[in-house]
Amino acid sequence: MFLAFQLSDIVTVPFGYLLGLLYQLTNSYGLSMILFAIVVQLVLMPINAKSRKSMMKMSRLQPRIQEIQRKYANDQQKQNEAIQQLQREEGADMGCGGCLWSLVPLLILFPLFAVIRSPIQYMLHQSVEETAQILEVIKGLAPDKFANSYYDQLIAAPMIPQFAEQIKAAIPGISQVALEGIDFTFLGLNLGEAPSINIFAATWAWDWAHIGAALIPIMSAGSQLLSMWLSQKANDSVVTDEKGLQDKETAQKSQSAQSTKMMMWMSPIMSLWIGFSYPCALSLYWFIQGLASMVINQYLTRKYRKLYDEEDAVKLQRAMELEAIEAEKERIRAEKRAANPDGITANTSKKKLQQKQREEEEAIRAEAAREYAARKGIVLPEDEQEAELPLSGDPQRPYAKGRAYDPDRYHSTEE
Repeated sequence: MFLAFQLSDIVTVPFGYLLGLLYQLTNSYGLSMILFAIVVQLVLMPINAKSRKSMMKMSRLQPRIQEIQRKYANDQQKQNEAIQQLQREEGADMGCGGCLWSLVPLLILFPLFAVIRSPIQYMLHQSVEETAQILEVIKGLAPDKFANSYYDQLIAAPMIPQFAEQIKAAIPGISQVALEGIDFTFLGLNLGEAPSINIFAATWAWDWAHIGAALIPIMSAGSQLLSMWLSQKANDSVVTDEKGLQDKETAQKSQSAQSTKMMMWMSPIMSLWIGFSYPCALSLYWFIQGLASMVINQYLTRKYRKLYDEEDAVKLQRAMELEAIEAEKERIRAEKRAANPDGITANTSKKKLQQKQREEEEAIRAEAAREYAARKGIVLPEDEQEAELPLSGDPQRPYAKGRAYDPDRYHSTEE
């Protein structure tokens, strides 16, 4: 228990000091809560950047992940190993930079509950003992005001100036800042009270105080829904195929898209339920946090989309070049098919072409020699006449009968 208390103080105490400082500067609890939400988002911007980049990277890898899932459809272990290997290679390990980081803003809400519920302790910086004394004094003087003990400090904080003398008598060393208490009024609403939609309750009235308070949780849930919808749309826009073109079908069928769609409705519903269960200040924080998150995410999305668009441009250019080369090859093949419809292929070997060329040249020279000899009446020597044809009798296959061929091998030598 002591350890848990100490760990919670690591977050709640700085939150309390920051919210208290903003309240002193603005003298408005609502305005200080708005500034507090913006400051928290700016502080968390590096974490949000890491989460956004990793989530966009994961969305970008969906075509390859689905290919792995089809390849190892019957082996879940190999499928998980291949996907994890792909995530590590691409720097999109969701365990380190994606889903876990996206939970950090949600985890901040829990310490914020304590800060909002205990403003005397955290915003006015009173010890547990001094806070108990303040509550004891005010409860003794106005016992009918404390219907819900869970929100004792929220009820007592705005009443401190009214009973400042009695509190100072009970705690002589209390600071003047603490005696000024906290005014939860903002735009005619009491941010220290939980909203209600029970129009049949005796305390309900059709006035701005009740209607406006009920609108804050609704706007908070709406901002969460819009923020997640824009985030999913940005993730889908970076899902591209091997050519670098947007692949909407793969984006819609991915597991991450399905889980995001579920969270898209779960988060606003949870926000709505919490908004009507806790003081309006929490819903106001959540509403401003949603708006700030949308602005920051749009900036981060445009930043990383620029990098991914450059990668897609390179992929598209490479794909177009390959298509152009393949188209040119197909054009040449089509011309060859048109020129040779029967499919008769000629010998295109370089050595054989050279051999054929030499034989044709030799045949031309031999024919010219014979023609010249016939015109001049010259009788060619017997060896030259025999040399006109190779031993095989086929000029195309001069050695078909072998170099040791002897036409008189089996002829009788007897006279």
